[in-house]
Amino acid sequence: MAFLTRDFFESDVLTVAHDLIGVELVWQGCSGIIVDTEAYAVENDLACHTATRPSAREFVKNNEPGTAYVYFNYGMYWLFNLLVKGGERDGLILIRALDPQSGIAEMRQRRQKQKLQELCSGPGKLALALGILGQHHGVPMVGRAKPKGCGLRAPSEPVEVVTDIRVGISQAVDFPWRFLARDNPHVSVKHGRVKLPILKNATTKE
Repeated sequence: MAFLTRDFFESDVLTVAHDLIGVELVWQGCSGIIVDTEAYAVENDLACHTATRPSAREFVKNNEPGTAYVYFNYGMYWLFNLLVKGGERDGLILIRALDPQSGIAEMRQRRQKQKLQELCSGPGKLALALGILGQHHGVPMVGRAKPKGCGLRAPSEPVEVVTDIRVGISQAVDFPWRFLARDNPHVSVKHGRVKLPILKNATTKE
């Protein structure tokens, strides 16, 4: 199977987030099929880092499509994203879950878990399982500059994709910008199980 090239990421962020389902993320001896993604648009999306972080806007401006955007979340977990740029909407795509394929012994050691479904069924889990850290922020995942042993391998067969709302955010909460492989047991949250948060400024009827 061929690796994805830069032009794959020169499209609309929603299109790319959808089409990444079924792609195999290969990372230094480990790999997994992407089964859960979330799209975040640079413009008109208050949940995207670019809405509040100048550093995120600079990252989008200065980096090529297909570059890894890695950040520390809640002071606990590294999260792995990919930059989309040059299409109708630029953005960042959070890789939320993988179906583990290779390097499973290493994943189990890093995660201190044995069950396959516990290794990569969440964005923090998969980063830990693969050994992705802050030092990997800015790593190109496509093209000649990508590190040896890393890349994104095109799917061998089509995958049925369903959409849902994004997980754990407090802005733009109703955007159906999460994409999942239908009925895959490794997704972070099952389809239809994400609940809209009760916002502080929301009014209630008596």
